[in-house]
Amino acid sequence: MLRNKISIAAVGLALLAACANLTPEQRTVVGVTAGAATGLITAEALEADDDWRLIAALAGAAAGTLVAQNAAASRCAYARGDGTYYTAPCP
Repeated sequence: MLRNKISIAAVGLALLAACANLTPEQRTVVGVTAGAATGLITAEALEADDDWRLIAALAGAAAGTLVAQNAAASRCAYARGDGTYYTAPCP
């Protein structure tokens, strides 16, 4: 049973990679939905109580939003070696 839930969560995250042709708003909606579902499935797999399921869903939604927005960014951050960073086009 736990393997099935983890597999479903992995598929949800893999679907996030399919966001390449979506608008920024659509990517955000997909990220929120997939993240919340993944958080909820994970909390359920760990047999968490209702409070932790809500917290996991909210945290998953936040993480999913960040992943969806960063997946569309055409710039990457690179370390200079002195503790600072700069952005440039991704390779």
